[in-house]
Formats: sequence, C-alpha cells, structure tokens
Amino acid sequence: MKKLMTLALCAMAFALAANAQEQDKKNTIEVPQWVKNIKFSGYGMLQYQGQDPEGNHTNSFNLRLARFILDGKIGDFDWRAQIQGTNVKGPGEPTVQLVDLYAEWRKYPEFKVRAGQFKRAFTFENPTHPITQGWYSYAQVINNLSGFGDRTGEKSSGGRDIGIQVSGDLFPNGDGRRLLHYQVGVYNGEGINSKDKDNKKDIIGGLWVMPIKGVRIGAFGWTGTRGEIAATGGGESFTLKSVRKNRYALSAEYDLNEYTFRAEYLHSQGWGSNLDLGDKADGWYAFGIVPVVKSKLHAKARYQCYRDNKEWNRAKTMYEVGVNYFFTKNLQMNFEYARVNDRTLAKHDYNFVDLELDFRF
Repeated sequence: MKKLMTLALCAMAFALAANAQEQDKKNTIEVPQWVKNIKFSGYGMLQYQGQDPEGNHTNSFNLRLARFILDGKIGDFDWRAQIQGTNVKGPGEPTVQLVDLYAEWRKYPEFKVRAGQFKRAFTFENPTHPITQGWYSYAQVINNLSGFGDRTGEKSSGGRDIGIQVSGDLFPNGDGRRLLHYQVGVYNGEGINSKDKDNKKDIIGGLWVMPIKGVRIGAFGWTGTRGEIAATGGGESFTLKSVRKNRYALSAEYDLNEYTFRAEYLHSQGWGSNLDLGDKADGWYAFGIVPVVKSKLHAKARYQCYRDNKEWNRAKTMYEVGVNYFFTKNLQMNFEYARVNDRTLAKHDYNFVDLELDFRF
C-alpha cells in the first residue's frame, strides 16, 4: 500500500511540475533574435587646448565630442544609429544631431550595399574613428575637402552625407586576405540631415590595392554640386546655386601591430563660400604613430599643410609631435604640441597645444 501511495504521489508531483513548466512557457515572452543582436556603445572626448597667435592668445577646456551608438543585425543586414553631441559652433554652443542612420546588406564580401546616412567614400582618413585616428583633429585638408567643415560652407557633417553605396573586397590570396577594395556612392551632396537642394547628385568612388598585409595604396574621385552656397566676394554677398565640386585624393597607408603611417594629398576644383579665394584648393598630410611601450604608450609626429586658394600666400602648415597613453584599452590620454606657420597672419608663426582624455563604453 505504501508503495502505491508513493508512486501516486510521485506521479502527481510530476504532473504538477509539467503543468507549471507549460504555464511558464505560456507566460514567457520570446525576445526576437534581432533584438538580442542590438549592441549599445559610445564614447566621450574631453579636451584642453591653447594657442598663442599674436594678439589672439586663447586657452580653454572643451567638450570635444560625445556619441551614443546602437548597432544591430537583422538577417544579412547590419544597421547603425548614432547620435552626437558636440560644440560644433564653439564652446558654449552645443549641437546634438543624428550623424549615422543606415543599413547595409553584407551577405557577400565581394558586393555590399549600404543605404542611409553615413561616411562619404572619400579618403582613408575620413572613415577613421575619432579616437583611433590619434590626433587632436583630422588633418586640415580632410576637414576642408572631405565634408567636415567644408570649403563650400557646408555645415559640419563629420564627412557624411545621405545616399547609397556599393562596395566590396575582391581577389583573396592563399591566406584569404583580399587584395582589392572598391566603393562607389551616390549622395545628395548637401551633408547630414539635409535633402538635395538642386536635384543633382554627388558621385564619389575609391579604389585601393592591398599588396602586402597592413598596406593600402589608393585613389579617390568626387564629382557633384552643392545646391546652395551663401558666398562673399569683392565685399558683397551672393547666393550661388548648384556650385560644382570636382575633387580627387591620392592615399597610402601602413597599419599593423600598433605601427601606423599614412599620407594623403587632396585637390579640389570648384567655388567655395569665399569667392575671392578662387576655385581651387589643395593640401596634404603625413604622419607616423609608433609604440614605445606596446599597448601602453605611443609616440607620434605629423606634418600637414592646407592651401585654401592653392597658393603659398595662404598656406597653413603645422609641425606636430606628441604621445598617446593608454590607461586601459577603453581609456586614453593624448598630448600634442604643434608649431604653426599661418601665412594669412601678419606674424606667421605661433605655438599650439592640445590635451585630451578619451574614453569608450
């Protein structure tokens, strides 16, 4: 009898447990895989900067940049949404804006399609992360001719625009490393968060080879228009429509084992917001960043020059040296000193210093 009672109790307990599990399943909300794939991240860049051009000495703490990023994956598509806060107009005038919003079909490495708002397909430096780029700012020529604070007067767009791009990596070698990359994009030509003002599109393309590991050698081309430019010339103000932009860049880079060397030359033909400067501009930079203590301390040097009229009488040249110190992989301090030669000033030469604390989360 006791055995029968024991068996009956066991059977009842089993049934109750099974029923409870069934109820739990009914009450559980299944989270879709695409939601599980969402990743939240971001970073901040804090800055102190000082310079001493004659009659205009400045030094200030500054909140250079803060970004909050959502990345995700849905099937063969990757997507990103990124919001930025920065003192675009200067200290005390913060701007919060959407900088990235795109999806990219990535099923095949030979042919990928990206649509939305994202980095223009122009130069090696433009798409580099602001922290890993390693300097107080992108090179002057990148800022002026790659869609940051553009020569045309376009608002600061972080090198981005709205459009669609195809890209791919071809010809894998025996180790699986691909030897050729291409990318071509069609954009509004107006910068971020802006519709096309003249119904004419910018076309930007790049092609580079990777003959040995860590090396890239490439060229880029850009043709298009800016729909509307508030310009000045001869002491008067103008509004120009459909102003032509023709640009090219030549680029070379070595990046491996914490050694980074990169050089680029950019040339632009097309009117800017100051008509007195003519319709041509160019510039170049070259830098090296090398490990002194691996994963801890890097030394760096950069030479750069930008000519907003393609003439030496308005050249601004910077000779920079500095160090980057990594407390952890997500926290670093960067310092640099520059001797500046600005030919637009009565006294050309002055000093510049920058100190930054950058972190990621």
